[in-house]
Amino acid sequence: MSVPTGNQNILVINSDEESRVLKGICSELRIKILQCLRDESLNVNDLAKLLELPQSTVAINVQILEKASLIRTETIKAKKGNQKICHGIYQEIVLQFAKSKKDENNAIEVEMPIGLFTGYEVSPPCGMCSTESIIGFLDVPDEFLNPNRMKAGLLWFEKGYVEYKFPNNGLYKGNNLTKLELCAELSSEVPGTNPNLLSDITVWINGVEIGFWTSPGDFGDKRGKLTPPWWKLEGSQYGLLKQWSVTADGSFVDGVRISDVTLDDLCLRDHHSIRVRIGVKENARNMGGINIFGKGFGNHDRDIVLRLYF
Repeated sequence: MSVPTGNQNILVINSDEESRVLKGICSELRIKILQCLRDESLNVNDLAKLLELPQSTVAINVQILEKASLIRTETIKAKKGNQKICHGIYQEIVLQFAKSKKDENNAIEVEMPIGLFTGYEVSPPCGMCSTESIIGFLDVPDEFLNPNRMKAGLLWFEKGYVEYKFPNNGLYKGNNLTKLELCAELSSEVPGTNPNLLSDITVWINGVEIGFWTSPGDFGDKRGKLTPPWWKLEGSQYGLLKQWSVTADGSFVDGVRISDVTLDDLCLRDHHSIRVRIGVKENARNMGGINIFGKGFGNHDRDIVLRLYF
């Protein structure tokens, strides 16, 4: 999971889930390669010269980093044959330890199908699809009223929002609420795909803007782990699993502070539901659209998850 902050991309690793990524960085050599690629792109030969190592050794470790999605590569024509150019993706890597069993036992979780929004305002290009077919007509905002939207596994739009109402189970829990957490798989959106298309995706809770995350792109380089075969590879394939959280100390994305909005600002005790709005503002600095992935699409077989911790 990555969180762009300003001009930086921060990778937040969950200690119990990202073994492939952890393997990628558990090598002094591979860390040195990441450092070399932090500010510039290099081919394997240039990396080998910088590190004073055989080209074959560097090539093997580049493959491991690429497999762990810590770098990306492209093959371009050179004077003699082809050469592989290596690009760094992240400028900072943070290891986040798994939540304790105590945290899990003191949490209430509700998973909301992405098509069960209660309000929306979207602009084309936009659309929805289930695991079996496209729902209604593409690029027609009124189709977001289609009752088959409850089957949606993927929805997208250029700007606007979708809003969901979650039950406020915190009203019936005796203990004090310590954290609200929202998880969703998201990406930018453009006709076709573009891995470098930035988009500022904002979340509101009970009408209060808690902050935005900048999606680094719309991904179509490989098929999503769960994306159905009928969905063409030219379409958005997967997103990044993002985690917004609000505590008494402020609001965060993947543990990185994004605003000073606290639980008290959400006035949760005054409402029987918790309204969650996800979208792209019309005046966003990076207005690159949004894809919301649910069950049956992308890399994570989950819809939108809201957790309350006590």
